[in-house]
Formats: sequence, structure tokens, C-alpha cells
Amino acid sequence: MLANTHVVAAPSDNLSMDPAHVKTHFERIGRFRVLVIGRANAGKTTLLQRVCNTTDLPEVFDAKGNKVRDVILLDQILRGYHNIEHELVFRSNPGFIFHDSCGFETGSVKELEEMRAFVTGRSITTKLENRIHAIWYCIPANDHMRLITAAEEKFFNECDTQTVPVIALLTKANALNRVAIGELREAGLNMGLAIQSAGEREKQLLEKLEKGMIKRLEACKFPPRSHLSLAKMHEENFDCTDLLTVTANALDEEALQMLLISTQQVNLLLNIKWAVK
Repeated sequence: MLANTHVVAAPSDNLSMDPAHVKTHFERIGRFRVLVIGRANAGKTTLLQRVCNTTDLPEVFDAKGNKVRDVILLDQILRGYHNIEHELVFRSNPGFIFHDSCGFETGSVKELEEMRAFVTGRSITTKLENRIHAIWYCIPANDHMRLITAAEEKFFNECDTQTVPVIALLTKANALNRVAIGELREAGLNMGLAIQSAGEREKQLLEKLEKGMIKRLEACKFPPRSHLSLAKMHEENFDCTDLLTVTANALDEEALQMLLISTQQVNLLLNIKWAVK
């Protein structure tokens, strides 16, 4: 069953955020790695920018750690045409390393096999610094007429991520405001009243979408460990606290929880919250 992320669980009572303890885990594990999955225009880059508190684009490194400097190749990568092995790192917070599974929305066998091989290899590798620690699967709410596609069903039915938790993220939820206004206009309201009344209808639409998403994903062989809807991602002051907390709660190891909470810099109070027993 998917966790109800509307009530974000409290941090573990046994989690120690002592600086010396954290430093030890930093040296043992390395940086926090996240694989981000989702079709084009699902808001993946914007999400990562908000997590790293920046509007800049990431620097890109190849599988050997070499910085990609070729202008044409770099442009292709930043537009989504890159190898899943590439590392995306933001200067504002180099403690995070992101991998993007570009092109998976095609649902091709090749794409799925490449991702499955990557997830399997990076979840069991003996080189701790190369392991991925969490997967964020972005599902855009603005594409609400086909919220769960064949690509999502293939992934959640065929891709066993082992111990790496998958968080299903309903992104671009704010796009439902325009849908709500349209429905109210069709119901006979003038534009002014439709805009004023859209908030409540938007909440109803989001709740319906979430329930539908959860029902579909729960029926899959490998459902996500948790889920979360993300509205107002386009705003620079978007609060990532719930995303970080949900991800931390989904992690099985205390050391990884410590690494994630210590790495994030968007909410210093979150560090304090997880440090208080």
C-alpha cells in the first residue's frame, strides 16, 4: 500500500545529527544520489532547481566524472537527450547528484531495459559512492487526461528497484486551476466568478487525480513506496520540505536519512527537527 503522504511522518527518534557522526557517513557513502524519472515537460528540471535552491542549470558530468564541455552535446543533454549515466550537479548544492532517465516516456523495451540495468547495478554496487538512494517518479497533473500511461505501468510492473524507494510525485498540480476555471465557465459562471470559485474545484480535481493515481499504482507489481502532490513548483520560493521529509521517511537506512537531511539546504529548520529526539 502507498503511504498517505498528506500526513508527513515524524523523524526517527534514533536519528543522530551529530556533526562528527554525519561527517563519518558523508565519507563512507559520498553524496546523495537521486534518479529522476518522468516524461518530457514533467517539471523535472524545475523540481531539482527548487531542491537545490537555484534557478541555474546543472553542470553535467559523464560516467567517469569528466565535466561535459562540448557546447552542442551539453545543449542536447540539458534539453533531455542524455545518457542515464550522466550526473547532473548544481553548484548551489553539490551534495546532490541527479540522474535523469530521459526518453522513457516512449515506453520502448530498450529504454526500460537500460533503466532497469542502471537501477539494478546502482542499487547493489559495492562502491557506496556510486549507489542511487532514491527515485523520484514525476507524473504531470497537467496531462490529466492520460495521467498514467503505458510507460508508468511498464515501470511499476516490471522494474524491481530492490531497496531503493520510489516516490511518485504528482507534479504541476497548479495546472488544474485552469481546468477548474474552464469547467466553471462551462457551468455558466462568468470569468470573474469562475476565477474566485476555482480554488475549491481545483482541490476536488486534485483529490480525484490523486485517488486515481494511487489506485492504478497500487495495482502494480512494484508500487511506489510513497506519493506526494506538488503544486506551485514554478514559484522560486516553493517549499521542498514535504518532498525531503517524505523521501527521508522512505529510506530504510538511518545513515541515508542523515545524509539527505544534512545535504539539503532549503530548510535549516528541517535539520533541527530531525536532530531533536
